[in-house]
Amino acid sequence: MSDEEDRMRAADIVAAKWKDILESDEGLIDPAMPRAAYAHPRLRELSPMVSHGALYLHRCIRFPWTKDVGALFRRAGGGFMVIRNSDRTVLGEPETVEEAVELIVANLPEGTGPAIDGTADDL
Repeated sequence: MSDEEDRMRAADIVAAKWKDILESDEGLIDPAMPRAAYAHPRLRELSPMVSHGALYLHRCIRFPWTKDVGALFRRAGGGFMVIRNSDRTVLGEPETVEEAVELIVANLPEGTGPAIDGTADDL
């Protein structure tokens, strides 16, 4: 498979994951969270995953995934929290989902591009 075919395959997988999450039941995640992340072009290229109501974004589509992109959590008392899982750093606790998305973008690792068809070890 060529590099271009790998990129296209990864992009198709990422698009399908976003579609599933954006169309998911509201019990899985607050729909505003994936909608706001998907609205940002840089985050739309990353591979999304939902777990326990939080939105995780990865720079690869295969396990083990990257953990260096901020994950988006809803705070119990209102607002949001962005945590980088690689070192458990709280990047911020913004009040709005739009501010949370901007915080994730502002803290993307250098050179972040579309998710690759590979693992964290391939980056």
